[in-house]
Amino acid sequence: MKREDILKQIHAQINVNGHIIGASVGSGMTAKYVCEGGADLLLALSAGKYRIMGRSSHACYLCYGNNNDQVMEMGQREILPVIHDVPLLFGLFANDPEIHLYDYLKEIRDRGFSGVVNYPTMGLIDGNYGRALREEGNTYEREVEAIRLARYLDMFTLAFVTNEEETRLMLDAGADVICVHLGLTRGGFLGAQEYISVNEARKLADKLFEICEQNNPECIRMIYAGPANTPVDMFYFYQNTKCQGYIGGSTFDRIPTEKAILDTTKAFKSYNGDVDPENPVARLINGDWNARNVVEFVREYIGENYMNDIKLGDLSLVMHISPSYLSTRFRRETGISFTEYLVRFRVEKAKELLMDSSILCREAAEQVGYFDYAQFSKMFKKYTGTTPAEWQMENKNKSNINT
Repeated sequence: MKREDILKQIHAQINVNGHIIGASVGSGMTAKYVCEGGADLLLALSAGKYRIMGRSSHACYLCYGNNNDQVMEMGQREILPVIHDVPLLFGLFANDPEIHLYDYLKEIRDRGFSGVVNYPTMGLIDGNYGRALREEGNTYEREVEAIRLARYLDMFTLAFVTNEEETRLMLDAGADVICVHLGLTRGGFLGAQEYISVNEARKLADKLFEICEQNNPECIRMIYAGPANTPVDMFYFYQNTKCQGYIGGSTFDRIPTEKAILDTTKAFKSYNGDVDPENPVARLINGDWNARNVVEFVREYIGENYMNDIKLGDLSLVMHISPSYLSTRFRRETGISFTEYLVRFRVEKAKELLMDSSILCREAAEQVGYFDYAQFSKMFKKYTGTTPAEWQMENKNKSNINT
C-alpha cells in the first residue's frame, strides 16, 4: 500500500472513530483475526514470533536468531499472503551490521511491506549494557537514519520513542507516527512483573505528544502497551492525553491465547466439563495444592469421585510425589490406610442409598464404585456386620416401626 493512501485511510479513521489501533503480530493467524477485528495497522515484529513460541517479547534482543531474517520470512510466508487491505510494517533492526540500510529498505519495499518501524529499538536498552552497545556503534541515531531513508523512499514510517530527545529526532526524520513505547505489556502469565503505573504512562505520553503538536501537528500520536492492556485503560488515555491510537502486542495475541487455550484444555481435562476452581480435579490441574495439605486434598478428591475407580498410585503420579510418601502421610494424618478410608467412605455412602427401599443392592453398589457385587457385599459385611440386603431390610423395618 502506498504511503499517501495509508495516511488518508488512517486520518479518515481518526476523524470518524476518534482513534486507530495497530497490532504487533508474530503469525499469520494473529494477523488475520486482528484485521477482521478492525486493526488499522500491522507490525511484523520478531517479538511477536517469540511470544507465539511461548517466550517473552524481550527474547528478540538475545542471540536466538537474526531479527531481520525472521521478520522477512514471517512477513512473506505467513502474513502478507493472508492480509490484503491493511498495511504491514517491517520491524527493522537498523543496527544489524550485515545490512546496507538504503539497499535493505528498498528490498523491504519491493517484497511487499508498506513501511517500517524501528524495532527492536535501542531506546529500551539502558544501563551499563546500553552504554557498552553504544560505544560499539549500536545507536538510536541509526534507527533515526533508517526512518529518514524510508521516508525518502516514500515508505510509511512508525517510530517507537521513549523520551523527549528521541521524539524530536524522529519528528525531524519525518516519521508519520510517533508511538510512545511504554514497556512490556502487563497481564497474563508471561506479562511484565514490573511496569510503570497508568498515571505515570499518561504523564510521559502527554509530554511527548506536546512535542509532536509543537513540531508537526500532522504526525499521528499513539502509545504501545505497557500498563495499558484493556479498552478501559485506553479510554483513560484518550480522555486525558492527545493520544490518537493504541498498538498492542501481547494484548492481541499472548493474553487472549493463554486464556483460551488454558480454559479449553481444562474443560476437556475435566471428565464432565466442570471447571469450577474449587473442584478437586480443577485444583489438581491448576496445581492448587501443596505438601502441607496433600492429605486434605486426597480426602476431598475421594468425596467428589468415590463412585469412580480411584487408585493411590494414580493420584501420587499426577501429584508428582511417590506412592509410598502419600501412603505414609495419609496413614499418619488419618490413622487408617488409604484403602481402608476409601472402603469405609463407600460403605457409608451405600448405607445412605440403601435407606431407600426402592434401590436394589446391586444398584447401590455400582453407585459407590463397586461393579463386582460379590466384592461389595464382602466389604459391606466386613464393616457393618451384615450383608447389604440384611442391612436394608433391618433399616426398612426400623423405619416402619418409627412410622
